[in-house]
Amino acid sequence: MEPKCFLLIYLLVLQSLALLCASQDFDFFYFVQQWPGAYCDSDKNSCCYPTTGKPAADFSIHGLWPNYNDGSYPQNCDSNNPFDASKISDLISNMRKNWPSLSCPSNDGESFWSHEWEKHGTCSESVFDQHSYFETTLGLKQQANLLKALKAAGIEPDGSSYSLENIKDAIKEGSGYTPWIECNEDSSGNSQLYQVYLCLDKSGSNLIECPVFPKGKRCGSEIEFPNF
Repeated sequence: MEPKCFLLIYLLVLQSLALLCASQDFDFFYFVQQWPGAYCDSDKNSCCYPTTGKPAADFSIHGLWPNYNDGSYPQNCDSNNPFDASKISDLISNMRKNWPSLSCPSNDGESFWSHEWEKHGTCSESVFDQHSYFETTLGLKQQANLLKALKAAGIEPDGSSYSLENIKDAIKEGSGYTPWIECNEDSSGNSQLYQVYLCLDKSGSNLIECPVFPKGKRCGSEIEFPNF
């Protein structure tokens, strides 16, 4: 065999091993839910309802993301395993309800799910295939019912401002674990509740206290909970 062929095979093997290691080498997951009212009431986002209509006034799933304890994360770990909607056909109706896309133009969500799988899900292939990745994430939303926890503490999505600490305490009371809250700003520049992060162990089975919190937009001591 020609030396060039050996070199090519060697490089391909190294690339495959690197992808395999990346898909297995992480420390925990972030499970991220977002409030659609904050997504839509922001100058930074163009908001379009899905082709199936306006979603329910509830938190929706953003994603399940493998992460490292140093705050960095793997991404795009396996280009040979692209998103395939036929593998999750039994989950589609549930995903349209609980994992909708609000990006423009109006769409059915599949491009959003494809992005989440290919950027984040492929890095968890040591734990999940495509079906179990999405099925597990849908189950987590039911386990961590954020809106129920907030309403139980008298925190309603009515445009009022609430203490950040009270919001965190309410979610911890409901889920058992400390959340990280990400805010964005509405069109008037007011800080508002945007995304909630909870953490899971690397098996994707158990909620845990977050080893490290992300570096997204921090909140003021009082934040709005916009309606939707």
